[in-house]
Amino acid sequence: MAQQLSVQPAAGPRRTVLAGARIARPSGVVERGRIIVEGGRIAAVHSRDADLTEDRGADAVDLTGHLVVPGFVDMHVHGGGGGSFSSADPGECMTVVETHRRHGTTSMVASTVTGGLPELARQAGVLAELVQQGELTGIHFEGPFISPHRCGAHQPGLLRDPDPSDVRKLLDAAHGTAAMMTLAPELPGGLASVRLLSDAGVIAAVGHTDSSYDAARQAIDAGATVATHLFNAMPPLGHRAPGPVAALLEDERIAVELINDGTHLHPAMLQLAVREAGNGRVAFITDAMGAAGMDDGMYPLGPMQVEVRDGVARISDGPTAGSIAGSTLTLDRAFQRAVLVDGLTVDQAVQALSATPARLLGIDDRTGSLAAGKDADLVVLDAAFTLVGVMRRGEWVVRPHSA
Repeated sequence: MAQQLSVQPAAGPRRTVLAGARIARPSGVVERGRIIVEGGRIAAVHSRDADLTEDRGADAVDLTGHLVVPGFVDMHVHGGGGGSFSSADPGECMTVVETHRRHGTTSMVASTVTGGLPELARQAGVLAELVQQGELTGIHFEGPFISPHRCGAHQPGLLRDPDPSDVRKLLDAAHGTAAMMTLAPELPGGLASVRLLSDAGVIAAVGHTDSSYDAARQAIDAGATVATHLFNAMPPLGHRAPGPVAALLEDERIAVELINDGTHLHPAMLQLAVREAGNGRVAFITDAMGAAGMDDGMYPLGPMQVEVRDGVARISDGPTAGSIAGSTLTLDRAFQRAVLVDGLTVDQAVQALSATPARLLGIDDRTGSLAAGKDADLVVLDAAFTLVGVMRRGEWVVRPHSA
């Protein structure tokens, strides 16, 4: 008689229950809500708490007294943890990724710094592999097609006009992973390059520009959809020469990046932008360089050296010495500042740090909000809006102590 084998049913996806927390949902904050995570996705979000014992076998996490928000999405970041995306070293690039993940950024675009086209193409090849592996969301080329009059921390000698053929070379080097390119539309070839980017499905961002109000309007009509760190590296608002800021703020086709670190923008200017652009058109970014998450000291930024004092990064020498060189910001601090200093509601902060950048990058079908079917990307904050937990695709990056 043949021996009968006992066949065990295959184990289902790992199940985690997060209960007791306030949950920031697209419809508003839910008190004592409940999130069910299966595998790497959100299986359900309930607007009421329930007894954790009904989910026997699950990883039950009591988050009473905490706030759960969607994982942050950073569409403009150069480095962190002592590393830089411009290094073209996969290990160093992953140091950047892991540093920002620990601070709640579950999706990020790697930003380059102005360099020669061959070097930028080499960097793009390395970064493209990380995008394909799911570690990054895309590549952002910031320069070299920017104004020498508003170059900020970019090396002036490496700048060039945005010739569409050169733009195409960088897009080709990214192998379909380019998400955004910042350029000055008033330069020769600028508008043609904006059209090329728009046709290719790549965000054309107006930034590091000396353009007039009218030139900025022309760029918007040509297909530009983002303002790179609004106010910074562009002419200020003027009563006779409104410049690009007015054009970018007033047009509903444009989303504006803001660096909410207390250094790049006076709080009144940030509040002006939030008020004028409204929900859905503001994306908080870090524009972080290698010192993010690190102590003061000297750090590289592309081909230049940056000195960080009291958390503020500035070019240490050369023709742009003293210029602010990106930030040391992380998005958990940006969220906390938005609510506690700038007076934004939790819903507004979630929109600016998660929902809007996810929509702009075309990934809002899987992240940027807490909803069934989306990736289990979330951040746990305590009553002081300090980060205490991070989950990415169902795995704890930072596990809450109470868990």
